[in-house]
Amino acid sequence: MSDAKFFIGQVVQHQLLDYRGVIIDVDYKFLGNEEWYQEVARSRPPKDQPWYHVLVNNSIHQTYVAERNIGSSEEPKPINHPLLKHYFKGIADGVYQLKTQNN
Repeated sequence: MSDAKFFIGQVVQHQLLDYRGVIIDVDYKFLGNEEWYQEVARSRPPKDQPWYHVLVNNSIHQTYVAERNIGSSEEPKPINHPLLKHYFKGIADGVYQLKTQNN
């Protein structure tokens, strides 16, 4: 198991599919099922490295992306996604700030 290079709230760029998005969750290894991996993860990224749940910019979609397929986004524009306000309270210095839970 390796440490994650990216974090929740960080804006990233997909290296193969060229979309931007914001990370909403991190799995320290692949936690999907084998059928999905065979069907969707065509570049066969490693399962024993971090994977990220990402809200895709200008879309209604979320993706599950291997660490090797993303990099930091240099684009300063905010992300446009309908679920953004569900996860984050705003953005500061280019990083989305998680909403805090009140119990």
